[in-house]
Amino acid sequence: MAYVTVPKDLTKVKSKVLFGLTRRQLICFGAAVLVGLPLFFLLKDTVSSSAATLCMILVMLPFFLFAMYERHGQPLEVILGQMIQTFFIRPKERPYQTHNFYAAVQQQIQVDKEVRAVVQKSKAAAGGGKKAKT
Repeated sequence: MAYVTVPKDLTKVKSKVLFGLTRRQLICFGAAVLVGLPLFFLLKDTVSSSAATLCMILVMLPFFLFAMYERHGQPLEVILGQMIQTFFIRPKERPYQTHNFYAAVQQQIQVDKEVRAVVQKSKAAAGGGKKAKT
């Protein structure tokens, strides 16, 4: 009888397109080949084969990293974007700030008291003036 393991977390299962590779991996590997091979053949005549191979590997390495590297379900470009946000775009010091609901309620109560005092004062002034005239 055949035994097949079924993963517990089905969100980590990725559909394979060709040769057991995902579409993302095929695109990245194809781009690496399109950039790396012409570079190798251009450099092979001017420098030694080993130096041309080393240059080809160094140029193709980022493509392979974008194809294969994943951390916590996030691809490399997402991780790099988060790092750029953290190191360069967002401020270095982020003070802890809270929005105190009770302070806002206290302030509203204080404003209501002041409004009532002004209204009562104006009513007393208007009422006092009428009594004096009559």
